[in-house]
Amino acid sequence: MKSGFVSIVGKPNVGKSTLLNALVGSKVSIVSDRPQTTRNRISAIANMPNVQIVFVDTPGVHKPRHGLGARLVQAARAAVEEMDLILFIADAASPVLTSDRAVAEMLQGAACPVWLVINKVDAVGHDGLAAITSELQALYPFADNRFVSARRGDNVRQLLSDIAAMMPEGPMYYPPDVVVDRPEEFIVGEIVREKLIEATRDEVPHSLAVVVESMREREDREIVDIDASIIVERDSQKGIVIGAGGRVLRDVGTSAREEIQRLLGSQVNLQLWVKVRPRWRDDDSMLNRLGYRE
Repeated sequence: MKSGFVSIVGKPNVGKSTLLNALVGSKVSIVSDRPQTTRNRISAIANMPNVQIVFVDTPGVHKPRHGLGARLVQAARAAVEEMDLILFIADAASPVLTSDRAVAEMLQGAACPVWLVINKVDAVGHDGLAAITSELQALYPFADNRFVSARRGDNVRQLLSDIAAMMPEGPMYYPPDVVVDRPEEFIVGEIVREKLIEATRDEVPHSLAVVVESMREREDREIVDIDASIIVERDSQKGIVIGAGGRVLRDVGTSAREEIQRLLGSQVNLQLWVKVRPRWRDDDSMLNRLGYRE
């Protein structure tokens, strides 16, 4: 039996979560074109014949502006320790930025190999890909390069096979039917947050949090009752989330409920409540409740 841990790092919005979902063959992390939507360190498990790979998805490395941001960056830094392989994810269509250099600096002295994985290769031509590859290779002595399109699935299976081949001998860390190391309540909250980000776009996404207050299955019927609170920082944001006549909140609830029902394999009664918590991103007690580790 072979097994190992693989960390996925990179600046915000390079497709880390999309690649993670493609590698494990299941949606375990929310996907959005809004940067910094991944907030928690999430471990997703790929089970193959005689091989188990634990992928650790991390928040994008960025300059923190509040307590939440500082915890996200710390989570990303912690995720490069005691790994068997690190995947440095870059965007083929994005210029090399200070944030790319910050990730490379964070990896200095890493005790395991680091592969450069350039994503979104379908968005650039051969010359553009060669140029961005050359720039990125100047940042760090990568052990290998890989080129993928996580959205289209190009070269993802080959990448997974190559990762599996280099895993060391080891035990099975998770049961074979486990694909993510988080409880269902966490995944449900992330689904609601993803739908909110899609609905509100640039208006409030980074000020949003979702807390699943309760989740219980009825004794007399196959229905799961879920109560979730949507946390925002200002009354104006509450109005945006609710929408005129409650339209936005109603649409978010419908879309989220449909996906949660597919996840749970059961009918769902989803109740959403919007609450204002000023400056919650700097409130240690709220951050702890939301599971953002110090």
